[in-house]
Amino acid sequence: MRTTPPPGARPRCGLCGKTKALMETECCGRLICDDEDTYVAFSYARNSCSRNHRRFTLCGYHHAESHIGSWKDCSLCRHGFETELYVWYGTNEYNFEKLEGPPSYEPTKCFRCASVIRLGEEEYAVLGKRYTCAKCMAMEMDAMLRRTPASSRQRTRATGSGKKPGRGRRVRRG
Repeated sequence: MRTTPPPGARPRCGLCGKTKALMETECCGRLICDDEDTYVAFSYARNSCSRNHRRFTLCGYHHAESHIGSWKDCSLCRHGFETELYVWYGTNEYNFEKLEGPPSYEPTKCFRCASVIRLGEEEYAVLGKRYTCAKCMAMEMDAMLRRTPASSRQRTRATGSGKKPGRGRRVRRG
């Protein structure tokens, strides 16, 4: 669904409303900020309208995966995610159009502490069907580090021979 601004109105980003440096999305042809160059790699920042729409919506996913038809009734999109993530990708603030009548789901809980994890918004780890919240992940990492011998955790200093300190050849005197 492409929209054009009323006569005399300046074109605006369909997500944030800004009027400068706009582009059309590849997926749905909507006007959006041409700001993906502002994203800093591995920062996980959500400050780019175009990147957010491309990466965090069903519309962007549907296009990237070359699915046919509309994302709103695509069974490949529907079954491509856990229900909670499917709903989040279809209803979050990075969408031009929201998913109508999203399916219900049970919230995801940490298998250690049973706290609710919002999969689209929070950090978590998953192993099989077990989800772990960020707090429990940190405690598990601390416990793992405490079980690791201290000698394994020490940083090695660079030496001329490339060997670890204290591991040189022994010399017998005498």
